[in-house]
Amino acid sequence: MSHPNTDDKSTARNDKRRFGQIPHIYVILFVFIAIAAVATHFVPAGEYERVPGPDGRITIDAASFQYVEPNPAGLVDFMLAIPNGLMSAGEVVFFTFMIGGMFMVLRRTGIIEIGVDKLSRRFANRSLLMIPVLMTVFAVVATIIGTQELALVYVPVILPLMIALRFDSVTAAAVALCATTAGFTTGILNPINTGLGQQLSGLPLYSGFGLRVVAFAIILGAGIFFVMRYARKVHDNPGLSLMAGDEAEAEKRSLYQHATDEGALTANGRQKLAAIATFAFFGLLVYGVLRQGWFMMEMAGLFIIMGIVVGLIAGLTTESICEAFNKGFRDVLVGAMIAGVARGVAVVLEDGQIMDTLVMGLGNLVGELPTMLAAIGMYFAQLAFNFVVPSGSGQALVTMPIMAPLSDLIGVTRQTAVLAFQLGDGMGNILYPTSGYFMATLAIAGVPWQKWVRFFFPLFCVWVLIAIAFMAFAQITQWTG
Repeated sequence: MSHPNTDDKSTARNDKRRFGQIPHIYVILFVFIAIAAVATHFVPAGEYERVPGPDGRITIDAASFQYVEPNPAGLVDFMLAIPNGLMSAGEVVFFTFMIGGMFMVLRRTGIIEIGVDKLSRRFANRSLLMIPVLMTVFAVVATIIGTQELALVYVPVILPLMIALRFDSVTAAAVALCATTAGFTTGILNPINTGLGQQLSGLPLYSGFGLRVVAFAIILGAGIFFVMRYARKVHDNPGLSLMAGDEAEAEKRSLYQHATDEGALTANGRQKLAAIATFAFFGLLVYGVLRQGWFMMEMAGLFIIMGIVVGLIAGLTTESICEAFNKGFRDVLVGAMIAGVARGVAVVLEDGQIMDTLVMGLGNLVGELPTMLAAIGMYFAQLAFNFVVPSGSGQALVTMPIMAPLSDLIGVTRQTAVLAFQLGDGMGNILYPTSGYFMATLAIAGVPWQKWVRFFFPLFCVWVLIAIAFMAFAQITQWTG
């Protein structure tokens, strides 16, 4: 017979545990959409005139802001926010489904397990070294070509390897997301944030190279240290993994770790041909991204063809290929939905015509700060705006025509204003649930957003402190590049 107070204490512990848990991501996004809808009733509607930018893309005229007739979100607008968000983010949603389906086909062929088996055996005694090597490569690619979204491609490739090397899904997601973000954020030769930001600000293209190299090294170094520390902890004690107790994670461990505990896997003739075809398709993918400007829709189309062709070469039946696609679609369903639901926040703000008002308000707020804090204020303004516009080029086209001339008035160099945009735009992209590609990457990795926040938030705080230090240095030295 239990003590009278035992049940009460157990209930109290359970209540405390429930209270301390982060709500489900759907709940969080629904609240954000509701807040945005309410804001349209209180924030004055306003808009800037849209004009062609220096590269032909539409930007805003910083001197053209005017208040317009309010268009607050009604009940029907609120009801349609999520469907419209899914429609608006259709490219991300579709891409997420296609990459999930294609990699499930590759798993059915057996070539992923064989490749993972060979790599895990080769690096079994120096598994931690894989993390800095992969992160450095991913970061260099991102800082040169500006494709933060390549994390979507990296994760399914390295996930089986990370699991086989006794790490977890969080480690795989972190290697891809933290590395690409460090590279994209500092943007040494990144055309999407550095190049466009400087173009809109009237600065020489890719000037300020030296300070950005230093920022790249420090931000990436902090990321590598943080990811390696977590990975070592998980490797030594799997019970400390944030994914401990997750059924899908246990299935991955059973599939990839137990295979390497047995005899070495060998590929048959058809599997070898399928592996060659897979590498050829990835080569075509790289060519398309770098030379032809391919993005999510083109990559998604390629993944459909890739799954079919590789599956047939490996000897899968058409029915097996179709079922593999269906299984992959189911595995990433939640992440695909989240990417669309998150877009509902921006849809409500845009339809309510208060997005431009928020941009104007952030600019005015920064302009009121003391000169010493103005550069840091610009950084936090960009970081805040990144929540509703996670696109790097989109944020540049909206904010830089305002921030560049504002910097002239408040004693901040335009080069510093561009740096504030870079740092503010990049770091939030792998924290905010409104970032579509980020949520899709987590879905492919099988990592819930709440668990990612528990992992990433300490590093995010460190990165914010590093960003503040760079902004303060740029302001003190009146950095011009």
